[in-house]
Amino acid sequence: MKTYNIFTDKEESLPQGKADFVLAASVTKTCEIEGITQAGISGMIPLTPTLDAEFISTEKVFSLGELAETPTGVPTPALITRASHNLSPFASIEIFDLGLVTQPQNCLVHSFGIEPSGRIDKGANIDAAEVFEKGRKAGREYELKGNYLILGESTPAGTTTAAASALALGFDIADDFSSSFLHVPNDIKKQTIDKALSLVNDTMSNFEKLGIVSDNMLIFSAGFLLEASRRFHIVLAGGTQMAACLLIADNLREDVLMRINHSNITLATTQWVAKDKNANIVHILENLSYRPHAIYTTFSFTETEIPILHKYDEGEAKEGVGAGAAFAYSASRENTNKELLKQIELLIYSM
Repeated sequence: MKTYNIFTDKEESLPQGKADFVLAASVTKTCEIEGITQAGISGMIPLTPTLDAEFISTEKVFSLGELAETPTGVPTPALITRASHNLSPFASIEIFDLGLVTQPQNCLVHSFGIEPSGRIDKGANIDAAEVFEKGRKAGREYELKGNYLILGESTPAGTTTAAASALALGFDIADDFSSSFLHVPNDIKKQTIDKALSLVNDTMSNFEKLGIVSDNMLIFSAGFLLEASRRFHIVLAGGTQMAACLLIADNLREDVLMRINHSNITLATTQWVAKDKNANIVHILENLSYRPHAIYTTFSFTETEIPILHKYDEGEAKEGVGAGAAFAYSASRENTNKELLKQIELLIYSM
């Protein structure tokens, strides 16, 4: 495994030392739209963030009895993050409940009184200013245990809400977002986004727009990273969703008269997102007011004995639950592709 700059393809690394791992877990009822996401078990997709939180924290799931997986059988990227932790433990694993339908069991959970957000095609009904302020407060108060913080996410249908958020803020990047699908359901996503955008207009503030078309994870995390990055290095672990989070933070900082300490922020994703032919994360990042530090890490399931895992290399799932940063973290701790693959396989065999 090696880590590279997403703009230059020059070799890089995460900061030195141990990282805290925080999972921003959230449900947008957009995920209930038929066919819009495959990030979980059909009919139970709102449970996915809860199951991901339980698995990365404990190596078990309690709220269902089985791991979240796609309809084609691809298991959640939570496997990657937990395997990385098993090889080189994080300083801590903590969960931000940003609107879950089921509380994770046996996890260290921070609750903020946030309810699941609505379907964006009918209006997400988020008090965006309040959620953003809760994120800022958490960023000021979070107690770092290690040397820096990795912030991952589990938000099914989150690439749809991320795209709607970016478009509502005026960015022309409709075709740049990745998906957990190999063959993206563009018609469903486009119809949903178009309906959401029809509910906003240019007289609205950024917060009003985001309250209709976005999700809690994006808004809260934008506030969190603005404040946390003033205190320590924060790694946004994810693909085009977290790139959209940077766009939101970059825009809202003007509304709240803040500067962004971008030298203390890294975006870390997988090679499957960085090299996705159906998306363009680089173009999303180029819309920021600054050039961000963004990286991806190479990893392959070529040598796996578990055939379903080959689907990652073929373009399914791609990212989530902090997988990109987990790869980068494992590489920074000098673990090899073979060692991490063995840990992932052991987790599957033990389920």
